Amino acid sequence: MTSKAKPSSTIAISLREVRKTFGEVVAVDSVDLDVFNGEFLTLLGPSGSGKTTVLRMVAGFEALTSGSILLDGEDVTGVPAFERDVNTVFQDYALFPHMTVLENIEYGLKVKGVARDERRNRATKILEVVQLIGFADRKPNQLSGGQRQRVALARALVNQPKVLLLDEPLGALDLKLREEMQVELKSIQQRVGITFVYVTHDQSEALSMSDRVVVFNAGKIEQIGTPQEIYEHPATSFVASFVGITNLFSGDRAQQIIGRSGTFTLRPEHVQISFDSSQTGLSATISSIQYLGAESRVHCTTKDNLKVIATVANEHLSRVVLGQLATLVWKPDAVFEVS
Repeated sequence: MTSKAKPSSTIAISLREVRKTFGEVVAVDSVDLDVFNGEFLTLLGPSGSGKTTVLRMVAGFEALTSGSILLDGEDVTGVPAFERDVNTVFQDYALFPHMTVLENIEYGLKVKGVARDERRNRATKILEVVQLIGFADRKPNQLSGGQRQRVALARALVNQPKVLLLDEPLGALDLKLREEMQVELKSIQQRVGITFVYVTHDQSEALSMSDRVVVFNAGKIEQIGTPQEIYEHPATSFVASFVGITNLFSGDRAQQIIGRSGTFTLRPEHVQISFDSSQTGLSATISSIQYLGAESRVHCTTKDNLKVIATVANEHLSRVVLGQLATLVWKPDAVFEVS
């Protein structure tokens, strides 16, 4: 396996007018998408948005209703899953409990008829990649959740697929381990250089690991972009509200607060709370405070019942008191118009 520092401009997967229905339910609605070789692409969206169905169609586990899927330029729309050069890692690991770690990793190579010495060599090398070299003789029940997930990842990577599909693989882990595994996954992907297509409903996972993020909603793609683009310049009100916390102003509220019509997003970290009576801004009362550790989320309410959220570093929280009248201010370029 070779190292690849950044994605290529060549295309690993192409989806063209892909549509999937279950009876009268449209799960995926005419999706077009290109995935580049060597990139870490995340499909992000709420339950029922179509992201997992797209992954299953790429894997060959789900037939398309219409459209086509190309893998490395070859149309694989009608090709069965076992003949596609992709591997899938699931949330439930699916390890064989009676086999050792090394035997689990070797299993796919054994099925393919790879010679014993070669598969042992390849499995040992991939154990080094996932940092489990001292665990080869252990059984799955002797491993932690994070270690089992790395074994499942190694078992998929050892086949050297062109594309690795990951279906919410960290969903069963606790928060701290999940965050550690996010760093591990990204590091492994950069070392092996294989294209990763990752499905999650967790915004922090998508933002922290991905080269690009595809946001799904109701079977359609709302936006494709880098994590920074998705968060700082959301294309739609759905993306703005789903990815992170935001304040949305539209209609008469937008005209009143922003000074023009349309729908606008304003992230809480851009809202400053001032107690200077001479300060020009939006007058509001501190209605609740959520303590989040390093910072707090301060909920403010105007006299006509408009809710605005601001983020305050806890070192400054002592100045913020429930029921206190404040002035909310922000820079003009912190407001972004969405559709």
